[in-house]
Formats: sequence, C-alpha cells, structure tokens
Amino acid sequence: MSPRRPYRSDVSDARWTLIEPVFVTWRAARTGPGTAARVHDLREIVNAILYVNRTGIPWEYLPHDFPPYKTVYDYYAKWEADGTTQRVHDVLRDKVRRAQGRPAAPSAAVIDAQSVKTSANVAEASQGIDAGKKIKGRKRHVATDTLGLVLAVIVTAASVHDSTGGKRLLDELAASHPSVTKVWADGGYQNSVFQHGAAKGIDVEVVKRPTTKGFQPQAKRWVIERTFGWLMQHRRLVRDYEALPQRSRAMVHWAMANKTSRELTGESTPSWRIETHKSAITT
Repeated sequence: MSPRRPYRSDVSDARWTLIEPVFVTWRAARTGPGTAARVHDLREIVNAILYVNRTGIPWEYLPHDFPPYKTVYDYYAKWEADGTTQRVHDVLRDKVRRAQGRPAAPSAAVIDAQSVKTSANVAEASQGIDAGKKIKGRKRHVATDTLGLVLAVIVTAASVHDSTGGKRLLDELAASHPSVTKVWADGGYQNSVFQHGAAKGIDVEVVKRPTTKGFQPQAKRWVIERTFGWLMQHRRLVRDYEALPQRSRAMVHWAMANKTSRELTGESTPSWRIETHKSAITT
C-alpha cells in the first residue's frame, strides 16, 4: 500500500520525535491477549486523533486512509484512562517552559472558566445552564502558567459555579504542581476560593477589571484568555461533543499538545481563514 497524502493536522517527523518515547514505553508495557500483534502504527493513531481534534468531525467520519475509527477511538479512550494523553501533554509543556528559560515546575498560575454548548449525545446529567452567560452545556475550569500553558483542567456541568469549580481546580493544582504558591483570578470567584487556596498554601489574588471604557487586556489574566483562543482553533472544542467529561478534558490536552509541539519545532498552526484576493471578487 502506498503512503497516503499528508493532512495539515499530521505530526511532522520533528514533532513525532518529541512524543514517540511516551508511546514506545506505553506499547512496551502492554501485555495480555492481542497485544503482541502490533497491527496499527501509533503515529497514524495520533494523526487520526489530531485530525478529529482540529477539524471537529465525528469519529465515524474519519477518512478511510486512517485506521478504522473504532480502533482510533479505542486508543483515544485507553490513553485518556491510563494517563498517556496527559503524559504527552505534560512532557511537551515542560519542554516549552525550559525552552523559554523557565523551570519545569511553575510557581504561579492563572485560573478561569469557559462555558461551551454541548451536542445532542451529551447526557442531561452531564450538563447544565450557566445563568450568567445563558449557555446550556459544560464548563471548563482551567489553570495555566504565566505562559498560558495548561497546568490543570476539570470539566463540569455549566451550572457549576466558578467558585465551586475553582476549589476543585485548586485541589488538582496543589496535587499536581505543589510548587505553585500564587494564583491570579477574576472577580467571579468568591472568598471561599481564597480561603481554600490559603489552606493549600496558595495565595489567590483577584485581578480587578480596568475602570476605563473599551477593551483592555487584564494584567496577569490575559494569558489565560489567549489560551482559550488557542483552544478555539480546534473545532472539536468549539462545542463539547464528548459523551464523558474526562474525554472532553483529554481533547483539551490534545489541543495543547498540538500547540506546544508546533511551538517547539517552529511550525505554524494553520488557521481556518481563507484568503480572498480582490482579483477573485466579481461584482
């Protein structure tokens, strides 16, 4: 069989080199019936996942030159459940921090929440209504470092208050990044979040909104707004299509892995804008 034509979402040789050791280790540790065959190329599985992540298509609409979509989803689910997806994400994030002259262990973070609509396959019990934003769906509670790289993320129903989700987020942040001692947040978080952070050894500070009219980037917090912009470049995240919240969390990790791997290899992230030349416009 001749090699297929590449898609724009495929990992390059340089990007694959960055993450291949994680998958080689994962495959080497696999035991039990059916694990000896090694039928599918793991790089092609990764390419298929990134294709879904970037284009937003349903799994069953994967092009036929990828492995079967049920196989791809099975790997996607396994890697989410056993932590492989997060390991890939974390390896790349730490490499970016070092490349920027930062230690791998961050000392400060920014937290915020993003509500998105859900699709029809998401159970009612897994979604809710964000009364402030008038959105029925799910909410992503995200903590980033000061570069905008994701440190922790949890996915809840949109009806969960920012403060409730914020406390859970601080728990995960303290467990996975004990070096973080400072967190910046917006005014939507209540005093209970500050007290919860203090109990974890984290100083949570509210960044006040500017008093002047017009758009102004908020000091410290603008980096996480940019992170949400990065996520929105991946169409699978514009709306939450995942039946399970933990699979939705994995999609965030894949999106950030796509972004950070491109940054490390100096590859641009293709946008969805189509350049329209004046000469092509007819009146």
